[in-house]
Amino acid sequence: MKPYYLTTPIYYVNDKPHIGHAYTTLACDVLARFKRLDGYSVKFLTGTDEHGQKVQAAAEKAGVSPQEFTDTVSQNFRDLLVVMNFSNDQFIRTTEIRHYKSCQAIWKRLMDKGFITLDKYEGWYSVRDEAFFTETELVDGKAPTGAPVSWVEEPSYFFNLSEWQQPLLDYYEANPDFIAPESKRKEVISFVSGGLKDLSVSRTTFDWGVPVPGHPEHIMYVWLDALTNYITALDWQEQGAEFEKFWPADLHLVGKDILRFHAVYWPAFLMAAELPLPKRVFAHGWWTNEGQKISKSLGNVIDPLRLVDEFGCDQTRYFLLREVPFGRDGDFVRSSFIQRINSDLANDIGNLSQRTLSFVFKNLEGILPAVPNLLQHEDEQLLVAADGLLDTVRTSYDQQAFHDGLKQIWEVVAAANRYIDQMAPWALRKTDPKRMADVLGVLLETIRQVAILLQPIMPNSAEQLLDQLKVKSDERNFDRLGGSDRLIAGRKIDKPSGVFPRFSEDETS
Repeated sequence: MKPYYLTTPIYYVNDKPHIGHAYTTLACDVLARFKRLDGYSVKFLTGTDEHGQKVQAAAEKAGVSPQEFTDTVSQNFRDLLVVMNFSNDQFIRTTEIRHYKSCQAIWKRLMDKGFITLDKYEGWYSVRDEAFFTETELVDGKAPTGAPVSWVEEPSYFFNLSEWQQPLLDYYEANPDFIAPESKRKEVISFVSGGLKDLSVSRTTFDWGVPVPGHPEHIMYVWLDALTNYITALDWQEQGAEFEKFWPADLHLVGKDILRFHAVYWPAFLMAAELPLPKRVFAHGWWTNEGQKISKSLGNVIDPLRLVDEFGCDQTRYFLLREVPFGRDGDFVRSSFIQRINSDLANDIGNLSQRTLSFVFKNLEGILPAVPNLLQHEDEQLLVAADGLLDTVRTSYDQQAFHDGLKQIWEVVAAANRYIDQMAPWALRKTDPKRMADVLGVLLETIRQVAILLQPIMPNSAEQLLDQLKVKSDERNFDRLGGSDRLIAGRKIDKPSGVFPRFSEDETS
């Protein structure tokens, strides 16, 4: 099985998970599930970033040790994985002993090669961003993010980032798919072309972090520590089977606010350490809430746990990846969410599958009909569309265009709804029972392929639908799609029940 390694960023544990965390992890989960069904050996990594000045300050404010604080908050992120039905293969914490060893190993390698040297740092620092800024980057005396900054002077080790400017630009040119989407690739190239300065990679003004080998008064600056997690998870310093199999990563999926660290600093560290670079870094956009920027002060932070509680897990998963083209900013509108549930799910796929299965149950004694050998033109049109879905959806998902992949699936669902109305099996029941069975066979085969393809997006709902179609668990991989297999006739279904309920505001009042 071909390996496929994908990662979320490790999430900073200074607060509870929000919609942005759920969004990134959801996209990774969908791709991981898709690749498993498509015959890949998948490694899907997520976790928490637990060091740094912000965490130490938050722990002090809470009156607990940093370790106690991170244990509690990290658990919130693990709880989100369960609620959102994420299928990660590993959850990494930067406070693990193996990660300390990994960070110190890469530090020693860079130090031995002369790429890290001791100097003094003077500049503007934002605790909230865990980032340094030059005078020209400040906006009205604050960081570009609006965070307050303070002047910092302290001894610091520096990584010679400036020496990697041209190697990075050469790499971007030779690997045009390395950074996506294209607008973000251009931003990164512009930033690097503007000149890189050596990067401070240690701090002495706080002590919650990985100690620098041989110089414990320094702790590693958060980004060298945090980014190394992607190879820590594969036990790279032992050069074991996991690292050999899965590195370089196929995809780092990140929010656009941390693209620079993943597309500039991380590849520079890896080049310097003579380690292979990841194949692709994709930066997605941010959500607003009913047109407003999300912030604690406005009280409009979107809690993914509440969305799942109110609307359902699969409904939430579907909306987040269907509503907005992945990579762009999107606006969370409650009425649009409800519209998606009632139109796309309850009406389109829900009504199609429910009335087709119900018709089989009532009129064919629940026995699944075969897909006809001799197809009429309308049958062939629908089946050709269904058979072609895997290739088009695979192409979309490989480009992280989840919105397009779902749109393509729903075009086939719409075609199936038109087909059932045009063929009118309820009329054929009296005039041509054989043709009625053929029409139902074509419909059920289309629904089967759609349900198999919906497993990565809505795993529970797709499972219910496939169960009702009597598709066995070992018949649900993608090698059963595209016309290579068909719905197995002769199996007897149970009385069907609705898989995609409508949402009514009245029900919540």
